[in-house]
Amino acid sequence: MHPRTEGVPLHRTSRRLRRGLLALGLTAGLTACGAAAGTEPAAEGGWEFTDDTGRTVRLDEAPERIAGLNDLTASLWNYGIEPVATFGQTSAEDDVAFEGRDLGDVAIVGSAYGEIDLEALAAADPDVIVATIYPDDSSGEIPEGKEGYGFDDLDHEAQVAEIAPIIRIAYTGSAADVIERVLELAEALGVDTDGGEVAEARADFEAASETLAEAASSGVSVLPVFATQADGWWMAKAQDDPQLKMYADLGVTFVDPGGEDYFWQPVGWEEVPGFPSDVLLYSLRFSMTPEEIAAQPTAAALPAVRAGQLHPWKYIGPDYVSQAAYMEELAGYLEQAEDVTA
Repeated sequence: MHPRTEGVPLHRTSRRLRRGLLALGLTAGLTACGAAAGTEPAAEGGWEFTDDTGRTVRLDEAPERIAGLNDLTASLWNYGIEPVATFGQTSAEDDVAFEGRDLGDVAIVGSAYGEIDLEALAAADPDVIVATIYPDDSSGEIPEGKEGYGFDDLDHEAQVAEIAPIIRIAYTGSAADVIERVLELAEALGVDTDGGEVAEARADFEAASETLAEAASSGVSVLPVFATQADGWWMAKAQDDPQLKMYADLGVTFVDPGGEDYFWQPVGWEEVPGFPSDVLLYSLRFSMTPEEIAAQPTAAALPAVRAGQLHPWKYIGPDYVSQAAYMEELAGYLEQAEDVTA
C-alpha cells in the first residue's frame, strides 16, 4: 500500500527510507523494447516477457527459479510458484502475506528496505527477479531513471541485475488491473490461469468483491493510517493506493485527507481530531498498535477509536487469493461498524 510499503511512511528524516515510499525504476542489463507490456513468442524457442517499463527480458528457456520482492513472490506463490529467495521491508517470516507458508526452502535475503544480501541472493541462483515500481505522483505515470521498489539506489539495483534480470510490475491505478498483470506473469511462468485452482481463486475473488460492495453500501467512512509517536499521523489517499482504490471502486467510502502530496497526508498529533471516521484501519507494518493508538490523547478522541472500531490494514499482494481473503475480512468490519461520526 506501500506506497505499498502498504503503504508505510518511513521516518521523514531518513533519505533512504523516504525514497522507499516512492521507489520505482529501470534496471541495467535488459533489452529495451517498444512493444506493449506482455509476453511474446521468443525467437528460436526461447522465452521473453515485456515488463511494465517496456523492457523485455529474454532467456533461452522459461525461468523456473524466481526471486524478488515479498509482495510479488507471495502472490506468485499463491498461484503455485514457490520462490527461491525473497526480500522486502520486513522479513517474510513477519509478513502477513506469507502467513501459513513453510519458508524452510526459501532464502530470506532482505528484511529491511534497500538491504539485500547479494551473496545470499546469488547463492539462491534465480533465473529472474520480480519487483514492483511506483509512480512519483498522483498522475499514475511511471517515470524513467529511478531505482525500483526495494532497491537502495540505481547502483544497488544494477548490482542485483547482475545476478538475474529484473521484471517490474507497475503498482499504479487499481489493484484489479495489477492483479491481471501479475496473472499474465504467472501464465508466462507456466501457470494454468484458465482452470484449476486459479479459476477457483478467481471465483472466490469475484464473490468477495460482491460481498465487500454490499457491506460498503452502508456508507460508513474508513480511514487507513500509519502512525508512530515520532512521526505522527499519516493518512493514506485511497486514489493513490491501488489496493484501496480497488476497494473504493467497489463502494468503500474512504476519508479524503486532502493535501498536495502523493499517497500520504501526514499531520501532527494535535491535528488528528480533525480527521474523524467511523472505521480506522491501522497499518500492520511498523505502525502503532490499537492499544497504543487508544492511549494517545488526541487519537483517543476519534469516534472510531472511542467506538473500538479499529481494524488491521493488511498490505497483501496483487493476486486473487490474498485479496479475496482480505476483502472478506474488510467486509466483516464494515458490516459490524456503526455510524459514529454523524
